[in-house]
Amino acid sequence: MAIPRRVSRLLLLTGAALLILLIVRLLPAHGGGYISSRVIPQRPRVFEGFDPVNPKQFHPATSIKPLPTGSPRKLPRVQAPDEAFKQTPETEKRRQAVRKTFERSFDAYRKYAWMQDEVTPVTGHGKDTFGGWAATLVDSLDTLWIMGFKNEFQQAAEAVSHLDWGHTDSTAINIFETTIRHLGGLLSAYDLSGERMLLDKALELGNMLYAGFDTPNRLPGFWLNFREAANGQLLAGTADPSASPASLCMEFTRLSQLTGDPKFYDATDRVTRFLERVQNDTLLPGMWPTVLDFQHEEAHDSQFTLGALADSLYEYLPKMHALLGGLDDTYERLFRIAMNTAEPHLIFRPMLPGGEDILFSGDYQATGATKLVPRSQHLTCFVGGMLGLGGKLFANETQVTIGEKLARGCGFAYAAFPTGVMPEIFTLMACERRDMCAWDEQAWAKHDDEKLPRGFVNAWDPRYLLRPEAIESIFILYRITGRTDLQDLAWQMFEAIMKSTTTQYANSAIADVRAEEEANKLDSMESFWTAETLKYFYLIFSPPNVISLDEYVLNTEAHPFKRPS
Repeated sequence: MAIPRRVSRLLLLTGAALLILLIVRLLPAHGGGYISSRVIPQRPRVFEGFDPVNPKQFHPATSIKPLPTGSPRKLPRVQAPDEAFKQTPETEKRRQAVRKTFERSFDAYRKYAWMQDEVTPVTGHGKDTFGGWAATLVDSLDTLWIMGFKNEFQQAAEAVSHLDWGHTDSTAINIFETTIRHLGGLLSAYDLSGERMLLDKALELGNMLYAGFDTPNRLPGFWLNFREAANGQLLAGTADPSASPASLCMEFTRLSQLTGDPKFYDATDRVTRFLERVQNDTLLPGMWPTVLDFQHEEAHDSQFTLGALADSLYEYLPKMHALLGGLDDTYERLFRIAMNTAEPHLIFRPMLPGGEDILFSGDYQATGATKLVPRSQHLTCFVGGMLGLGGKLFANETQVTIGEKLARGCGFAYAAFPTGVMPEIFTLMACERRDMCAWDEQAWAKHDDEKLPRGFVNAWDPRYLLRPEAIESIFILYRITGRTDLQDLAWQMFEAIMKSTTTQYANSAIADVRAEEEANKLDSMESFWTAETLKYFYLIFSPPNVISLDEYVLNTEAHPFKRPS
């Protein structure tokens, strides 16, 4: 029986309308009515034998440790009293400037890299660096919410809810990076917004990441290799960065708190117990080396730092104390011992012609003739904020003072270079004593380099990667002290970053902070630019109730988790 022409046309028009509606829903909206025409990449399935939704456990835990129970302890206040903060027209102007920068960066991602991991800020393309699961989008969810982009947040949350962890271009994923960026981003966005679909998506990802702990001793490796996971062949590493398995506890604990399933907390608590067992048996007793043997549960390496490879291991100790409401004193104990060791062995005052009373965190070589290596990193700039937070939580004002000197040291390093931005890794001349530190012109002459500020021995890695650690510590110390000159320092840093990194589309990492040529840009904008750096700049110019440090604790990717009340 033939279909009448009118009915046929109606069916055709209806089908076309539904197709257009589907296409519109799949494409991102842009401020001002723009809709991207980019084709979202289609990704292959992960190794066919691996089920990302319900991974098979070959070495299941014989027991599951529950979360600590009881009423949370009343912890000391972190932030200065509210009356210490004044929101002036100038600070509001600065805050809006940061917000506009974020909007421009996120719009570039939305236009040129939607559902990919990153946008290339010089050439305007998309690229995948973290499994192709829209790292910048997930990482930016809570920034969208905090900065008041509620419509954009809803669009982003809807897009994120359709991510499929079962499809990726990667044969293995970095457990640490996926945890802090993706799992942390989902959990904080849920904590802020209450959008249930974000918690559901976090639970999906948590179940997949839990497979990384399916090793004979239940400690994770650095990678979650899908083929090995499918065949029960995963092993903990023998020389893995100590920070990687040791910096999963905040995200896994928060997932257990929100879902009521203790298996995630139990998984990372096993790492904590390993750290506890070996803390005083290392070559620098009290601290953990940069790499650890998680497979044999040993710690024999001779390199120690608060920077790359080890950083967030230490950062998470006071933050876990706050996240658990002080109900497990392990984290306070480990932190006190570690910082009592780090402070005399790794933290130094630089020799400077102006005699500035500031500090930096260096490296320690346990088997070296000269054990302190006065080489610092942008990554170690987080230490000031960590000591400020830990000092307040554990009633140690000396640590708060040291933390402020470290934070100001990083601000000094920014201003010292021609771009107004500090390098990734650099070496300074160290004072023998902190209380007496006279400038030695002859000592400087041995290292004199006209491209370097006086007091700096080298810029071992002269890049600036849009990192957040310096502004992170300055923000935390501002909230702790209420000192407005820290806001001025932050604004000086922000203006310098904008001058050196702004591109046609967004902001780019630069190759050399010692020069200001246009060709200096590296065409890279990692997701932490919108997740961390701009968030901290925004928060330092915001009222104190916007992500209060007494209500939230931020993971190492600046994702705020609610503290128990």
